Amino acid sequence: MDNKEFFVHESSYIDEGVAIGKGTKIWHFCHIQKGATIGKNCSMGQNVNIGNNVKIGNGVRIQNNVSVYEGVEIEDNVFCGPSCVFTNVTTPRAHFPVHGVYTKTLIKEGASLGANCTVVCGHTVGKSAMVAAGAVVTKNVRDYALMAGVPARQIGWVCECGKRLDNSLVCTCGRKYREADETLEQI
Repeated sequence: MDNKEFFVHESSYIDEGVAIGKGTKIWHFCHIQKGATIGKNCSMGQNVNIGNNVKIGNGVRIQNNVSVYEGVEIEDNVFCGPSCVFTNVTTPRAHFPVHGVYTKTLIKEGASLGANCTVVCGHTVGKSAMVAAGAVVTKNVRDYALMAGVPARQIGWVCECGKRLDNSLVCTCGRKYREADETLEQI
């Protein structure tokens, strides 16, 4: 696709009715499906598939071999590590297709999803949360939570900058947090 506002590698395919923001780069062997919206300054690595009607915010980085299926929404500045997995049907059966009825999944602003992690549909990954490589998310993830394991469980808190917080909830970058109602908020 020849466009001066964004870059699409010649090996990639963009369906009709797709919106792509300025400064976005779509690399080798990607497929962006009908009705998808991709924000500004995003990067889609090799072999990324963006499903029909998927909404992706600004500044999102999706690494190689990731499929973002219909029903998944990704807010601004999210990192999706290589080969991370999203689902969109709770009880899939080949002989009982759902025909466009997908379970919603939301990845909130600034979250990071590690390589090969899986986010089971119907859940929200909170703002600036971090999911470890290989973890399997089977429940909602709180803002700033550090999740690891199968199934994923919270093992701590992380700062907006990505560093793990100790019990003081003060990051070496200078940001300060406090626990409130079983979540973390920046002060």
